[in-house]
Amino acid sequence: MNDATREPVLIDLALQGGGAHGAFTWGVLDRLLEVPWLRLDGISGTSAGAMNAAVLAHGLIDGIEKGDGEAARADAKAALEAFWRRVSDAARLSPFQRGPLEILFGKWTLDYSPAYVAADLAARVFSPYDYSLQGANPLRRILEESVDFARLNSAPIRLFVTATNVRTGRGRIFRNADLSPDALLASACLPTMFQAVEIDGDAYWDGGYVGNPTITPLIRECDSEDTILVQINPIERPGTPRTATEIQNRLNEVSFNSPLMKELRMAALLHRVADPGTGEGAKWARLRIHRIASAVMTELSSSSKMLAEWGFLCMLRDEGRRATEAFLEAHGKDIGVRSSFDLDALLAEA
Repeated sequence: MNDATREPVLIDLALQGGGAHGAFTWGVLDRLLEVPWLRLDGISGTSAGAMNAAVLAHGLIDGIEKGDGEAARADAKAALEAFWRRVSDAARLSPFQRGPLEILFGKWTLDYSPAYVAADLAARVFSPYDYSLQGANPLRRILEESVDFARLNSAPIRLFVTATNVRTGRGRIFRNADLSPDALLASACLPTMFQAVEIDGDAYWDGGYVGNPTITPLIRECDSEDTILVQINPIERPGTPRTATEIQNRLNEVSFNSPLMKELRMAALLHRVADPGTGEGAKWARLRIHRIASAVMTELSSSSKMLAEWGFLCMLRDEGRRATEAFLEAHGKDIGVRSSFDLDALLAEA
């Protein structure tokens, strides 16, 4: 589906968060950037999805301004790789490392890491406010090195980053003009690990609690009628979790998918009843949803979201590329024509 003769199709992207699992999304973006007929309009992202979005949009700026699409795509691919390389380099000194047996058997998990287990237990007893780690998030420096936020504020790609307002419990959408390292860190702020990020006098936590990611601004504010959802948190998982770790794992997946599923059901309902004529109703009526996901993500434990070994990140990147290739083979022809994600099935489940 790399046919350079195909008429361009305008798309937007919805990128989920999930810590190091966001490297899967890196692979998806890396492959999509190789499709010459895709034109990016907007990106909604949460947590790691927001960081992928900001790095991608920043990488595209020079080429777009020069009217050189090929250079823009090459710059964006390089920017994403450099970002994830910085993440991996920073994690070399992290206490969260795999043990000898996990390395020997090729298991990508921290479930048996003493440091990870101790930190997980401590998080149930102690608050980040019990010790002074404010400002210690290594992602701040990585973001400042990876993104020129002054330029991003006027980038041609529309960005929508979700964070949770601690006081109101509602989501806040940070758009291009609002974006800063603080906004991205707020979108990724797990309250058991980091103190809330304060912006304009309000405290913010991870955006996944209210929108992972938020779909509505893509539909209401972008010109594209095709949204590609990149999902890294499994919706379904076979079997019943029985261990404490498995139960906590599944609770996290359900809670971080719940806002997205509710919003998709709302989109499905509006898609069915909206007037296809003109105005905002027409946007909902013409909505087309696509999804890129992988069964491999179901095999990973929640602890591996904290694992940033370069080999692991590259494995996820390669799986993202493979899943995107499979999606393009199966549904590339549907982009710009029809939804490849069954919205009606969501209404049947409601």
